[in-house]
Amino acid sequence: MVVHEVGDRAVDQLFHALADTTRRDILRRCVRTGTSVSQLAAAYPMSFAAVQKHVAVLERAGLVTKERRGREQLVRTDAEGLRQARQAIDLLETAWRGRVDRMSRLLAEEPAPPPPPAAEKNNPARRAES
Repeated sequence: MVVHEVGDRAVDQLFHALADTTRRDILRRCVRTGTSVSQLAAAYPMSFAAVQKHVAVLERAGLVTKERRGREQLVRTDAEGLRQARQAIDLLETAWRGRVDRMSRLLAEEPAPPPPPAAEKNNPARRAES
């Protein structure tokens, strides 16, 4: 993969985490303030354990942090994790734009001229006519 600055494994975890609608929604809900896992679980038609698993995937990818406050665990979106996600996407975009630009330049070039015709005596079709 092109994204060496962030690391291939980290990029794989990042894209895996962002591939799920629920996880992206959890990120949005936790941007402004810390939200407890219980509050998150109440917002989705799934079990508390399922929401915990989504949060764990986001945490492994570095997109959220968890902080214990009494009996609750508060989930917050990690700004540094989002910055790294943006960096990974920007690097991929740069690589693909370069590839598309190179393909466009190749396609815009004039086609190579056809090879010069072979000499009459070497042309098998000409010999058959005689």
